[in-house]
Amino acid sequence: MAAKALEKTGTATHVDVVIVGAGISGVGSAYHLQEQSPDKSYVILEMKDTFGGTWETHKYPGVRSDSDLYTFGYRFKPWVGAPIASAEEILKYMGEVIEENGIDEHIRYGHRIDRCSWSSEDNLWTVEATRLSDGAELTFTCNFLWMCQGYYNHEKPYIPDWPGMDQYKGQFIHAQLWDQKIDYTGKRVLVIGSGATAATVIPAFAEKAEHVTMLQRSPTYFFCSENKNELADRLREIGIDEPTIHRVVRAQIMYDQDMLTRRCQTEPDVVFEELKELVRMYAGPDFEFEPHFTPKYRVWQQRLAFCPEGDVFKAAVSGKLSVVTDTLETFTEKGVRTSSGEEIEADIIVACTGFNLSVMGGIPFEVDGDPVDWHDTVNYRGMMFTGVPNLVWVFGYFRASWTLRVDMLGDFVCRLLNHMDSLGAKRVEVALRAEDKDMEILPWIESDNFNPNYLMRDLDKLPQRGSKPEWRHNQDYWREREEIPAIDLDGEEFVYDGMRQVNAVREAG
Repeated sequence: MAAKALEKTGTATHVDVVIVGAGISGVGSAYHLQEQSPDKSYVILEMKDTFGGTWETHKYPGVRSDSDLYTFGYRFKPWVGAPIASAEEILKYMGEVIEENGIDEHIRYGHRIDRCSWSSEDNLWTVEATRLSDGAELTFTCNFLWMCQGYYNHEKPYIPDWPGMDQYKGQFIHAQLWDQKIDYTGKRVLVIGSGATAATVIPAFAEKAEHVTMLQRSPTYFFCSENKNELADRLREIGIDEPTIHRVVRAQIMYDQDMLTRRCQTEPDVVFEELKELVRMYAGPDFEFEPHFTPKYRVWQQRLAFCPEGDVFKAAVSGKLSVVTDTLETFTEKGVRTSSGEEIEADIIVACTGFNLSVMGGIPFEVDGDPVDWHDTVNYRGMMFTGVPNLVWVFGYFRASWTLRVDMLGDFVCRLLNHMDSLGAKRVEVALRAEDKDMEILPWIESDNFNPNYLMRDLDKLPQRGSKPEWRHNQDYWREREEIPAIDLDGEEFVYDGMRQVNAVREAG
């Protein structure tokens, strides 16, 4: 496959590793590659004209993290600032990582990947790309593909096919496509949705809009807190250095999150009462949770929306925010009508209805000329896939910061690459072991574990999981931080150069 690509496109650029995406995953992975496998050449291919990924895509008012930056920040670079940060602050942090480590010289911006094909004969990936500035068709070859492109379509968000949308005379926009020229001052704004995006835009809209209405099909759990970390502030006060503060505060937050996650499974009703008490700190002791703030699912079956300073609830108490829990029947000329017959008039309607899932960036993949259907593969710990050699996919956590897994998989990939060098191996893939012969093959994630709509809609696009721990992405950072560093790279599930065992190679050496 590589030879054909070279013949078709002329000259190819060869590197040891191609990293796909210059977002939070790609930049972190590049750092680890430089530090832990410094002899490897690499390039980052990024379709956008700048770094940042998610934080560059989203421009809606108030855009901020919904994870604390002490754990969303990289392990290797201390975060200094409030735990919940704006997109601008996160981009500044990422820019510093790129500049401080010389990563910028490896990034090729404005490069859209059109196809990736693997050749077992050559043990090479051929990556065909288009340079968007001039339409030039370029070819890169590499020994290893590090997929850091994220998990949703950055150009096309999810918008339900609501009836009557053509009747509406006001302004309609999805939050992901927000135009910063839109002036909502003194306007009636309707936000459709109740997840993390809605929780972010509502307080921002409430500052200038005449009124904001949130229309939700079902309520969301909110975690209210001051936007500060008392431990970090105290350690700074007594003169502790920032790297130590970063390490200690990360440990504290991860411990607290672990306890919360476990309690959400063992005593969800108690946790909900505690969440209510946090809300009352900002909304007052008599705040009514029924019917608009009492979800039907267990805490943490969907993402817990962080609400710094209780800003959503302050807007509700002040009268700037109204909440309607109902389904949307149809758009009308002046707004929408719900299934119960309520008319909601609005000058601007903002859909906060989530993502369209994009597996591997929607890039067509081939292995030895055969197209890859990811749903036909079984995933190994949510990062490698049966039948697809020399490739790792970075998919982070939902219940903990995404970047914790970026750091962890950075360690793993570098250890794997270095191990292959020690064996003289050119190819590695994962394969079911003899003991996995009768293992049950199941959907990528259990609906009672984590069930946001964007995953449930497109489970048939995702790789499958096995019933054994190795063959699933368990979404449990606190288990994986022990298990992934302990992976035996000579285990039976790893096949090097098409051979099940590597013992003969070692004995020969």
